[in-house]
Amino acid sequence: MYQEIIVPLDGSELAEKAIPYAAELARKFGSRITLLSIIEPVVVYSQPGVVGPVVSVAVEVDQEIITMGNYLARIEESLQAEGINTRKVVRQGDAATQICDYAKEINADLIVMSTHGRSGFRRWVYGSVADKVLRGAEVPVLLIRAAEDKKNA
Repeated sequence: MYQEIIVPLDGSELAEKAIPYAAELARKFGSRITLLSIIEPVVVYSQPGVVGPVVSVAVEVDQEIITMGNYLARIEESLQAEGINTRKVVRQGDAATQICDYAKEINADLIVMSTHGRSGFRRWVYGSVADKVLRGAEVPVLLIRAAEDKKNA
């Protein structure tokens, strides 16, 4: 039923709350889990003729790609130790768009991701990648609502 499951991860504990649900489905259906991380674009404004900051931003993006790859590798190793078939992918761009596009590219059967469960003003201010994926994906999306830490509310 679910051969290809995508789990978008951004390095946060919140995002990782989706992993056990995806792992359970993968065990049940013999699915492959793709651990997907998106590096958001960095917009740099500078004066004409100034190149310095752009070069340093490019280096920072390259470092972030390496860091996220290492992060995904640790999670991949843990899932593979449980006998789950996995792969890891790091892409650049708008998170929601990249998640939806990648799901379509690989003919994913399901996207499993966590959400804050914010509503009203807070959702408007912070936006919601999960909401955008839910509305934009051409495949089913399983949203895991994580309890919000009251200290950070």
